[in-house]
Amino acid sequence: MTPVAIRKLCLSFPGATETIQWGNERVFKVGGKMFAVISADRGADAMSFKASDESFRLLTELPGLAPAPYLARAQWVRIEPLASLPDADLAAYLRRAHAIVAARLPKKTRDALAPAISRSARRR
Repeated sequence: MTPVAIRKLCLSFPGATETIQWGNERVFKVGGKMFAVISADRGADAMSFKASDESFRLLTELPGLAPAPYLARAQWVRIEPLASLPDADLAAYLRRAHAIVAARLPKKTRDALAPAISRSARRR
């Protein structure tokens, strides 16, 4: 999956936003909380994303995937190169990363996202 496709996918999730942080990192958030990070460089070939406890254990045993620096204790995975996972699998893990973070938001924030989530569910 290309960085452009990753950006488009991440921004398609309900309530997802993007910021540039830490110099040149594209950070995708929901409710102000990060769920994925990729370099803003055109040729980026690595990224990190939030994973469930079980997925974290499974993914970090695969070639090209490792615990993300600074974020491993929070079950973040780093993939390098991006081709280490098939596009459909990476898309599914990014969708899940968004869902994990959204589910842990305060109720008031989740409720504010509910209309966007409902619209998203109707489009599928």
